Amino acid sequence: MAAKATSPAVELDVGERTVRISNPDRVYFPDHGWTKLDLARYYLSVGDGIVRALRERPCMMHRFPEGLAGDKVHQKRVPHGAPAWLETVRVTFPRYHRTADELCVTELGAVIWAVQMSTVEFHPWNSRRADTEAPDEWRIDLDPMPACDFATVRRVAHIAREVLDELGATGFPKTSGGSGLHVYVRIVPEWGFADVRRAALAFAREVERRSAGDATTTWWRRDRAEDAVFVDYNQNARDHTIASAYSVRGVPDGTVSTPITWDEVDDVEPRELTLATVPSRYAARGDLHAAIDDTAYRLEQLLEWADRDERAGETAPDVDE
Repeated sequence: MAAKATSPAVELDVGERTVRISNPDRVYFPDHGWTKLDLARYYLSVGDGIVRALRERPCMMHRFPEGLAGDKVHQKRVPHGAPAWLETVRVTFPRYHRTADELCVTELGAVIWAVQMSTVEFHPWNSRRADTEAPDEWRIDLDPMPACDFATVRRVAHIAREVLDELGATGFPKTSGGSGLHVYVRIVPEWGFADVRRAALAFAREVERRSAGDATTTWWRRDRAEDAVFVDYNQNARDHTIASAYSVRGVPDGTVSTPITWDEVDDVEPRELTLATVPSRYAARGDLHAAIDDTAYRLEQLLEWADRDERAGETAPDVDE
């Protein structure tokens, strides 16, 4: 069998680092011809935004060593041979009695190193390395069922904002890079994953009550309405991750999980936000999540709602069900 032709490596200057990109012409997105180097240049173009989204969080890498035409690898552990300057954070997985030293981004060079390692998607925890067991990010995941149109997702997003406003919490929306929307809220890191998940479920149930059937918190997928939006509170469970802001998704069109304003919810077309189009948007508008760390919300009100719901018999399903 003939050896595959390889293109000469290139070196990218990334702040204080020089990162070598091997096989820069390897096509990662066959439908568009976008290459590994195109992917690296995309992440350079949104540098401050992607670093802000990942900063000091344990981060799982979704790697495509042969591009999207090959297999995807979910990699938690930073491999041996990583540069000495690359930072990691050790996390534990009690169920399996294991630990992993995961990527911990503190600078853009680490993102570009991960691209060199064939990473397309970045999936950070919602806690930081100072205390990985105390989340500082509450994630509202509006996940449409197969027969649900995006107009319904838009309506549910507005209801979510209405409830957030009543709580006095600031939500930062973004496209998921797929068919849904995410909203992130910074929280004071004084609660564990179980309480954050309880709070997220209480919020989701309030959205459901106001949605006239557009939203659901029904746990079992087979029992959900096919045209509803699942408000996926379980994305706040320990070691559950979703693609970060500015993460490219490993899908043929190279869509990006892109920060938007609330005013854009009614007009945004998520499939138009790709690694080819987001750089110019970012250059013109900057990071729309730049203020996300300015304020942090406390969970007492939501936990009171959770207590109320549980007294009424609305218990949360077990994470592992």
